[in-house]
Amino acid sequence: MGVQRMDNVGIVVEDMDAAVAFFLELGLELEGRGEVQGLFADRCTGLEGVHCEIAMVRTPDGRSRLELAKYRSPAAIADGPRDRPHNIVGTHRVMFAVDDIEDTVARLRPHGGELVGEIARFEDSYLLCYLRGPEGIIVGLAEQLHGEA
Repeated sequence: MGVQRMDNVGIVVEDMDAAVAFFLELGLELEGRGEVQGLFADRCTGLEGVHCEIAMVRTPDGRSRLELAKYRSPAAIADGPRDRPHNIVGTHRVMFAVDDIEDTVARLRPHGGELVGEIARFEDSYLLCYLRGPEGIIVGLAEQLHGEA
């Protein structure tokens, strides 16, 4: 039996409220918040004494989710600067399709969103950009162009 679907992407954060606010402003919906701890969490993560706050956010169509996790114990480990370039091995990027890329970037700026480069046009198909959000998370935005030259 193979993979049925991708369930979610997990991102460890230090400031849960800032991360949730950023993704809600992007247009995701809060599915729920809670805490995880106990033997099953230790076994699953390979860590000891796990106590983690989680928030699950989903796209409006309900098909894609992000799990934001704030570790109370053991403490989260910062692995280098948060403004690392995109070509670092293992660096994550989550891409979202948006209706209006310039409006989305403008709305995310007050929530810590900063363009990594600039909004760029890919042929006659898309406007694309990478935006760094809270915790240094790189978010890709893609606006599909409809028959524009």
